Amino acid sequence: MNLTNWLVLLYVLALSALSLYGMLGLFTLWLYRRHRHETYPAPPVARDDLPPVTVQLPLYNERYVVERLIRAAASLDYPAGRLQIQVVDDSTDETTARAADLVDAYRAQGVDITLLHREERAGYKAGALAAALQRARGEFIAIFDADFRPEADFLTRTIPHFFDSPDLGMIQARWGHLNAGDSPLTAAQALALDKHFVVEQTVRHRADLFPKFNGTAGIWRRACVKDAGGWQSDTVCEDLCLSTRAQLKGWQFRFLPEVVAPAELPASISAYKNQQARWAKGSTQCLLKFGQPILASRRHSLRGRLYALLTMGAYATSILLLVLLLLQLPLLYLDYRFPAGMMVFSIAGLGQPLLFLTSQQVLYPRWWRRLPLLGALLLAAIGLSVTISRAVVQAFSRREHVFIRTPKRGDGEGGGYRLPFDAGTFLELFFALYALAGFLLALYRANYGPAFFLASCTLGFGVVAFLSLRE
Repeated sequence: MNLTNWLVLLYVLALSALSLYGMLGLFTLWLYRRHRHETYPAPPVARDDLPPVTVQLPLYNERYVVERLIRAAASLDYPAGRLQIQVVDDSTDETTARAADLVDAYRAQGVDITLLHREERAGYKAGALAAALQRARGEFIAIFDADFRPEADFLTRTIPHFFDSPDLGMIQARWGHLNAGDSPLTAAQALALDKHFVVEQTVRHRADLFPKFNGTAGIWRRACVKDAGGWQSDTVCEDLCLSTRAQLKGWQFRFLPEVVAPAELPASISAYKNQQARWAKGSTQCLLKFGQPILASRRHSLRGRLYALLTMGAYATSILLLVLLLLQLPLLYLDYRFPAGMMVFSIAGLGQPLLFLTSQQVLYPRWWRRLPLLGALLLAAIGLSVTISRAVVQAFSRREHVFIRTPKRGDGEGGGYRLPFDAGTFLELFFALYALAGFLLALYRANYGPAFFLASCTLGFGVVAFLSLRE
């Protein structure tokens, strides 16, 4: 084969792999329409019969939101004497002092709340939760990250579900958004999370496709955590790791979309990059750790096992996108024009956008007004592909990985934590210029097929690079 044929073959292979995730979106949509009306009403439980619960609040340098979080936890409506609150703190800044002052104030009011501060951050969040669990008194463990503000009735709406289901190991609530309207970036993030929770989590839990805990705004049965091997720190997604082990053990999970826990979305592109890189690396680490056990599991259907593996590996689509972009320029230079039959890949490409639209239809009466957010989300997804690709590659190195938290801003006091410059921004600039060159060459050659993709990449990488440099 000549050079053109090799490039075309590589392009088709990358596009086919990318289309697989589009087809996965269509399959998810079909399952959602089958299961969307299923309900799981909680049995009536007298207030005096509610079991002991421990609420854990893991913190690491969160001075802008720590007080909001503790106040929300202390305001939870639950019987006195059966609610324990643990402020699980690994901070190295004034977060600890702020937390201590508020903990002392609430303790003076009779609230069962303690500050557990570690001098060494061994095991990161997983290590902190494991250490706190040894001092927890609750039969059930609720976890809220620093950016969350749970409603007062969170526990009374979730705990009763455990009563008639002894094999129910975890309940996950839906994430809400405290600052979705602050910027196009936060609005795009809200759209992405709505799709995940409203559609994907509903399908995962109700169709038994390896449902998962999202790290926060959920409740674990303590016996389930212990049976699954406890919190482990060999991945940076301790939530997915524990969820997978519990699923392999046969525990059941339940998602309650009607219970919403509002949370703050990353307000800066740098913070969002940190979050997405950690999720991408952790998900890939879990794929490497559990790929064989998932395939060998006889507790789950083949459909469920394949779904779990595909979703754990989904962040590799960023690498596929970069491959497609890099191949565009030489193919355009060689004046190669793809046949009309390649349009079949566009059908698969509808899968993921339809999931986003479905979530907006479910949540918002005037959902069509939110359609422009799809453009902002597309640009963000393209622009972050450098960050995500790097994280996926790092996961395969199997080195020890640092857990990098997502800093919060709260009410904007002091402008939030400043993050170091990411050298990956230079790669984003390179890909923006590369895509622009390809776009101009496509116009010069009158080869308009790849023009939309190249224009999107120019804008996506360019906007993300610009925002990163501005910060």
